[in-house]
Amino acid sequence: MKSKMRTLLLIPFFAFLLFTSCQDEVIDITPPAESEALVANSTLTSFISATSAKDGSADNIIDKASCLSVELPVTVIVNGLEIIIDSKEDYKVIEAIFNKFEDDDDKLEIVFPITIVLADHSEIVLNNREDLENLIEECRGENEADDDIECIDFQYPISFSVYDTSFQVIDVITIENDRELHRFIKRIKEGDVFASLNFPVTMIYADGSTTVVNNNEELESTIREAKDTCDEDDDNDYGDDDFTKERLDEYLKICPWVVHEFKRNNQDNTAEYKEYALNFKEDNVVVMRARGGDVLTGTWSTRVTDRGALLKLEFDTLADFTLEWVVYDIEYGKIKLYEVGGNRIIMKKNCDVVIDHTKERVENYLQECLWRVARLSVDGADNEKDYIGTPLKFLPENVVKIRVNGELVEGTYEVLVRNAGIGLSITLEGRPDLKLEWLITFLEPGLIKLENANNKMILERHCPNTDEDLNYIDDVLITGEWEVALYEDGDVNKTEEFFMYTLDFIETGRVKVTDPNESVFSGSWLSYRKDGLNLGLFFGNNAPFDDLNHRWRIKEISPNRIELKDYNASGAIERILVLEKKE
Repeated sequence: MKSKMRTLLLIPFFAFLLFTSCQDEVIDITPPAESEALVANSTLTSFISATSAKDGSADNIIDKASCLSVELPVTVIVNGLEIIIDSKEDYKVIEAIFNKFEDDDDKLEIVFPITIVLADHSEIVLNNREDLENLIEECRGENEADDDIECIDFQYPISFSVYDTSFQVIDVITIENDRELHRFIKRIKEGDVFASLNFPVTMIYADGSTTVVNNNEELESTIREAKDTCDEDDDNDYGDDDFTKERLDEYLKICPWVVHEFKRNNQDNTAEYKEYALNFKEDNVVVMRARGGDVLTGTWSTRVTDRGALLKLEFDTLADFTLEWVVYDIEYGKIKLYEVGGNRIIMKKNCDVVIDHTKERVENYLQECLWRVARLSVDGADNEKDYIGTPLKFLPENVVKIRVNGELVEGTYEVLVRNAGIGLSITLEGRPDLKLEWLITFLEPGLIKLENANNKMILERHCPNTDEDLNYIDDVLITGEWEVALYEDGDVNKTEEFFMYTLDFIETGRVKVTDPNESVFSGSWLSYRKDGLNLGLFFGNNAPFDDLNHRWRIKEISPNRIELKDYNASGAIERILVLEKKE
């Protein structure tokens, strides 16, 4: 950018007198080219001023104005609750109170006096709400274009060379923050100072990435290209849940969304719709997989109104979802929808969920690893204890094996394609609980849920030799023989019942138990990870070890001792089992 000599004549003569006394102190500075001098009314000078302006949108949840900020700390009354806001993190507290109930009338009152910081970083003390409203009226409305540039910033410190009318450097000014920069650029715009920015300068984009510029031309181009590339969040909400239609559409399409909470007309339908999965596709098509395996197709669309972002869902056969919902909160991986009248949906992103099951896809999942029977309910009876330590292995050619007492029992399986969805049939001799035709209702890597008329089964993936902690546990258990050193059931110590018994953990998953009379019976064991490290033990009906048939939580383990605990639903310890290696 060229500047002509007649521009220099506009500089007040007193600026020359003011700075000449400093000239001897900066004789080692190389005078910059005349073309790098900032001109008072140039585009670049305006860009720098706008980039360094005070952004007032961060606290819009308090003042509803993007051109000013409330200096912290400040006391506010939110829905009748008085709180002190002394950091930006506390804005989340306000939003949490607002979001506690979707249908209430949220109110925030500011306790005056307060200090207001304007876009030019100047400060004003206000004593009442009327004075604040007068300032707010001077601001632009929500999401309207304004003068500040928020998508790019300077990395401080930076410095300017200051000249006299002979274009000699008479001072170097170091700038540490936006406030100092904005005030210095104001002096340039008013003709008080003639200066140039010392390069190179590092610029920071809104996403945290940086770029280095080496002259005025590069700086102007960089700011111009970046200034409209981010969401300036200039609405009256808190955080970044004010997606544009385009950003919301892309966010919805990125992965499937699984329903975690559902409320319709003030009725909690979570039990009915939990784990329903929605896949938002191109051309406004949404595919929903119901928990029963049915796949439904509907339409979706979004729009942005004064109420915020709206998501419209339409299904011919699913009236509960068919509504235009307000997108009232977006967190990382979570979307909350509501509509007046007691309607709410909370969905969580799950990129592993498969909406459109295929026979081949299910077969591939099944054959990846072993599968533990984590839950098995048959005709209302919980039978999963019978399968502790006995994982299933699905093999090609429709072969399935189950490990019982360390021995593999072989059967067959088949992935079925039915009108209701994808099913699974299992045939294993001696295992009538599994010899059923199941409908796959939920499938993701690591978890398969199956149902039929009166029965439910959950399979959880178990991949041996891929977890160092489990490898260590297995190595400790299969080395040497063990005995029960302590068994407490509530307040009752039952250790004596296991006196003189020996346990030998075999690598195949069999545990051999030798009683005091040298008689032997077998059980099954399996170490696995779920919410921590666990050890599954199953001894069938062999007393007294049948009392130990359980999935125990491993609390401590060493080469010679392992401590196991059983917790109830409230987290209290119900039983303790300690095994120690025999001498």
